Amino acid sequence: MALSAHTKFVLYLAFTGLLSFVFGIVAEHKKPPFGTPIQGTGVVVCSFPKDLSIGFGIISILLAIKTSVLGASSVLSAKDIPRKALFGYRLFFIFYHLAIGVACSGVGMMLWTTVTELLHHLRKVHHNLEYTCPTAKTGMFGGAAFLHLDAMLLWVVISMIVSNVREDLHRTDEDEAESQGNRVDDGYSM
Repeated sequence: MALSAHTKFVLYLAFTGLLSFVFGIVAEHKKPPFGTPIQGTGVVVCSFPKDLSIGFGIISILLAIKTSVLGASSVLSAKDIPRKALFGYRLFFIFYHLAIGVACSGVGMMLWTTVTELLHHLRKVHHNLEYTCPTAKTGMFGGAAFLHLDAMLLWVVISMIVSNVREDLHRTDEDEAESQGNRVDDGYSM
Protein backbone atom coordinates (compact mmCIF):
# COMPACT_ATOMS: atom_id res chain seq x y z
CA MET A 1 0.00 0.00 0.00
CA ALA A 2 1.60 3.22 -1.16
CA LEU A 3 1.28 6.43 0.79
CA SER A 4 -0.17 9.49 -0.93
CA ALA A 5 2.04 12.49 -1.56
CA HIS A 6 0.10 14.46 1.05
CA THR A 7 0.66 11.76 3.68
CA LYS A 8 4.38 11.60 2.88
CA PHE A 9 4.61 15.37 3.19
CA VAL A 10 2.83 15.38 6.57
CA LEU A 11 5.14 12.61 7.80
CA TYR A 12 8.19 14.61 6.67
CA LEU A 13 6.78 17.70 8.40
CA ALA A 14 6.24 15.72 11.60
CA PHE A 15 9.73 14.20 11.36
CA THR A 16 11.47 17.59 11.11
CA GLY A 17 9.36 18.93 13.97
CA LEU A 18 10.18 15.93 16.16
CA LEU A 19 13.88 16.29 15.36
CA SER A 20 13.73 19.95 16.37
CA PHE A 21 12.10 18.91 19.65
CA VAL A 22 14.69 16.18 20.31
CA PHE A 23 17.65 18.49 19.63
CA GLY A 24 16.15 21.10 21.97
CA ILE A 25 15.72 18.53 24.75
CA VAL A 26 19.26 17.23 24.23
CA ALA A 27 20.56 20.83 24.38
CA GLU A 28 18.77 21.24 27.72
CA HIS A 29 20.21 17.98 29.00
CA LYS A 30 23.79 18.75 27.87
CA LYS A 31 23.88 22.33 29.22
CA PRO A 32 26.14 22.61 32.27
CA PRO A 33 24.42 24.14 35.31
CA PHE A 34 27.28 26.61 35.89
CA GLY A 35 30.92 27.26 35.13
CA THR A 36 33.90 27.12 37.46
CA PRO A 37 35.12 30.55 38.63
CA ILE A 38 38.92 30.82 38.71
CA GLN A 39 40.27 33.74 40.73
CA GLY A 40 42.89 35.87 39.00
CA THR A 41 44.50 39.16 40.00
CA GLY A 42 41.48 41.47 40.16
CA VAL A 43 39.40 39.31 37.79
CA VAL A 44 37.37 36.12 37.72
CA VAL A 45 37.91 33.81 34.75
CA CYS A 46 35.10 31.36 34.05
CA SER A 47 35.92 27.86 32.93
CA PHE A 48 33.02 25.96 31.34
CA PRO A 49 33.06 22.25 30.63
CA LYS A 50 32.82 21.28 26.97
CA ASP A 51 29.20 20.94 25.99
CA LEU A 52 27.23 20.75 22.77
CA SER A 53 24.16 22.67 23.92
CA ILE A 54 24.92 25.64 21.67
CA GLY A 55 25.26 23.44 18.58
CA PHE A 56 22.13 21.47 19.45
CA GLY A 57 20.26 24.74 19.99
CA ILE A 58 21.28 26.02 16.55
CA ILE A 59 20.23 22.74 14.90
CA SER A 60 16.90 22.87 16.74
CA ILE A 61 16.32 26.44 15.52
CA LEU A 62 17.06 25.51 11.91
CA LEU A 63 14.78 22.47 12.02
CA ALA A 64 11.96 24.48 13.62
CA ILE A 65 12.25 27.11 10.89
CA LYS A 66 12.24 24.37 8.25
CA THR A 67 9.12 22.81 9.78
CA SER A 68 7.27 26.12 9.81
CA VAL A 69 8.32 27.01 6.28
CA LEU A 70 7.19 23.58 5.07
CA GLY A 71 3.87 23.92 6.88
CA ALA A 72 3.14 27.42 5.66
CA SER A 73 4.26 26.74 2.10
CA SER A 74 2.11 23.61 1.86
CA VAL A 75 -0.92 25.61 2.91
CA LEU A 76 -0.24 28.60 0.71
CA SER A 77 0.70 26.54 -2.35
CA ALA A 78 -2.64 24.72 -2.52
CA LYS A 79 -3.74 25.63 -6.05
CA ASP A 80 -7.13 23.92 -5.95
CA ILE A 81 -8.38 25.97 -2.99
CA PRO A 82 -8.94 29.72 -3.33
CA ARG A 83 -7.17 31.58 -0.54
CA LYS A 84 -10.32 33.55 0.18
CA ALA A 85 -12.20 30.30 0.85
CA LEU A 86 -9.33 28.90 2.91
CA PHE A 87 -8.83 31.95 5.11
CA GLY A 88 -12.61 32.42 5.28
CA TYR A 89 -12.83 29.14 7.16
CA ARG A 90 -12.67 30.30 10.78
CA LEU A 91 -11.03 27.19 12.24
CA PHE A 92 -8.24 27.32 9.67
CA PHE A 93 -7.73 31.04 10.26
CA ILE A 94 -7.37 30.54 14.03
CA PHE A 95 -5.05 27.53 13.79
CA TYR A 96 -2.89 29.11 11.07
CA HIS A 97 -2.20 32.24 13.08
CA LEU A 98 -1.77 30.24 16.27
CA ALA A 99 0.82 28.02 14.56
CA ILE A 100 2.75 31.03 13.31
CA GLY A 101 2.70 32.60 16.78
CA VAL A 102 3.81 29.43 18.55
CA ALA A 103 6.53 28.77 15.95
CA CYS A 104 7.89 32.31 16.23
CA SER A 105 7.81 32.10 20.04
CA GLY A 106 9.67 28.79 20.02
CA VAL A 107 12.32 29.97 17.58
CA GLY A 108 12.73 33.25 19.46
CA MET A 109 13.04 31.53 22.81
CA MET A 110 15.55 28.97 21.49
CA LEU A 111 17.54 31.72 19.75
CA TRP A 112 17.61 33.86 22.88
CA THR A 113 18.73 30.92 25.03
CA THR A 114 21.37 29.77 22.55
CA VAL A 115 22.82 33.27 22.17
CA THR A 116 22.81 33.74 25.96
CA GLU A 117 24.68 30.46 26.43
CA LEU A 118 27.14 31.42 23.68
CA LEU A 119 27.81 34.81 25.29
CA HIS A 120 28.48 33.15 28.64
CA HIS A 121 31.05 30.91 26.96
CA LEU A 122 32.69 33.75 25.01
CA ARG A 123 32.86 36.36 27.79
CA LYS A 124 34.93 34.50 30.34
CA VAL A 125 36.77 37.34 32.09
CA HIS A 126 34.82 39.41 34.66
CA HIS A 127 36.00 42.19 36.93
CA ASN A 128 33.40 41.44 39.60
CA LEU A 129 35.23 39.18 42.08
CA GLU A 130 31.95 37.67 43.28
CA TYR A 131 30.86 36.53 39.79
CA THR A 132 29.59 32.91 39.91
CA CYS A 133 29.89 31.96 36.20
CA PRO A 134 26.23 31.19 35.42
CA THR A 135 24.94 29.63 32.22
CA ALA A 136 21.61 30.17 30.47
CA LYS A 137 18.60 29.63 32.72
CA THR A 138 17.68 26.04 33.29
CA GLY A 139 14.56 24.98 31.43
CA MET A 140 14.78 27.51 28.60
CA PHE A 141 16.08 25.04 26.00
CA GLY A 142 13.45 22.51 27.06
CA GLY A 143 10.65 25.07 27.04
CA ALA A 144 11.56 26.19 23.55
CA ALA A 145 11.73 22.56 22.45
CA PHE A 146 8.18 21.99 23.63
CA LEU A 147 7.05 25.09 21.74
CA HIS A 148 8.65 23.56 18.61
CA LEU A 149 6.72 20.35 19.24
CA ASP A 150 3.48 22.32 19.69
CA ALA A 151 4.09 24.24 16.47
CA MET A 152 4.70 20.99 14.55
CA LEU A 153 1.46 19.50 15.89
CA LEU A 154 -0.42 22.65 14.90
CA TRP A 155 0.97 22.41 11.34
CA VAL A 156 -0.18 18.79 11.14
CA VAL A 157 -3.66 19.81 12.33
CA ILE A 158 -3.68 22.62 9.77
CA SER A 159 -2.85 20.18 6.98
CA MET A 160 -5.84 18.07 8.07
CA ILE A 161 -8.05 21.17 8.10
CA VAL A 162 -6.88 22.05 4.58
CA SER A 163 -7.78 18.52 3.44
CA ASN A 164 -11.24 18.95 4.94
CA VAL A 165 -11.72 22.32 3.25
CA ARG A 166 -10.59 20.80 -0.05
CA GLU A 167 -13.09 17.96 0.30
CA ASP A 168 -15.89 20.37 1.24
CA LEU A 169 -15.16 22.60 -1.75
CA HIS A 170 -15.01 19.72 -4.20
CA ARG A 171 -18.13 18.13 -2.73
CA THR A 172 -19.97 21.46 -3.09
CA ASP A 173 -18.79 21.74 -6.72
CA GLU A 174 -19.96 18.19 -7.45
CA ASP A 175 -23.33 18.83 -5.76
CA GLU A 176 -23.84 22.00 -7.81
CA ALA A 177 -22.96 20.21 -11.05
CA GLU A 178 -25.28 17.34 -10.16
CA SER A 179 -28.16 19.68 -9.29
CA GLN A 180 -27.69 21.59 -12.56
CA GLY A 181 -27.66 18.32 -14.47
CA ASN A 182 -30.92 17.25 -12.79
CA ARG A 183 -32.63 20.51 -13.72
CA VAL A 184 -31.77 20.10 -17.39
CA ASP A 185 -32.73 16.42 -17.57
CA ASP A 186 -35.97 16.55 -15.58
CA GLY A 187 -38.11 16.82 -18.72
CA TYR A 188 -39.99 19.88 -17.53
CA SER A 189 -37.71 22.51 -19.04
CA MET A 190 -38.97 24.35 -22.11
